[in-house]
Amino acid sequence: MSDLVSVILPAYNCEKTLADTLESVLNQTYRDLEIILINDAAKDGTSVICEAFASKDPRIRYYLNSQNIGTLETRVRAINLAKGEWIAFVDSDDLWSADKLEKQFALQKATNCDLIYTGSSFINENGEPFKWIMHVPEQVTYKKLLRQNIISNSSVLMRKRDYLKYSPFSERNNDMHEDFACWLCMLRAGLTARGINEPLITYRLHKNSSSSNKVNASKLNMNTYKYIGLGLLERYFYQGCYAFNGVRKYMHFR
Repeated sequence: MSDLVSVILPAYNCEKTLADTLESVLNQTYRDLEIILINDAAKDGTSVICEAFASKDPRIRYYLNSQNIGTLETRVRAINLAKGEWIAFVDSDDLWSADKLEKQFALQKATNCDLIYTGSSFINENGEPFKWIMHVPEQVTYKKLLRQNIISNSSVLMRKRDYLKYSPFSERNNDMHEDFACWLCMLRAGLTARGINEPLITYRLHKNSSSSNKVNASKLNMNTYKYIGLGLLERYFYQGCYAFNGVRKYMHFR
């Protein structure tokens, strides 16, 4: 089987960060990849950057949405266009270490796991680094993941077929953390997730990712628990765990 990786990259109004993100993917030591770059009808200079990069590297397959449809719908379109057996996600303001995919494939070959995630470092809007590193366990189970989603979307490497099987496509209008729901459904079904405890991705924190956004994130999280079939008491218990761990995490960025 081919080990082609299809990198899924939705882009919307990200002219300040997109070039750095693309460079970090194109500079991977693992070379067997394609980038499914979809411009979600951006209104800034995103199109210029997309076109410039696509014209220089044939590994970039560039598409333009005729109208803005949102990150999730754009991601679904990209996955359906992907040619690789494996897919990886990267947000348009995150960065990869050059050896991310190479190390993930080495772990996959050694363990035959289904989902590979990594630790994260963090920067602010201006690219200035925070000292704190998010460490991850070598393996996570369904029960442990319920307490805190330590699997960052931009860190994941997985098979396309598993994403298509376990992601809540039919429920994507029901306001939930679709990626979290996917990981939980995979682990509940018996698939395995392994982690690389190194900051192989850099996550960009924005000033607007607090206060009201935290309230909305809590609502999305509760809806995720409901979607996977947890009862009301279980939902409140795990939401309490999730909130506690979230507060501990974001104390590092104050």
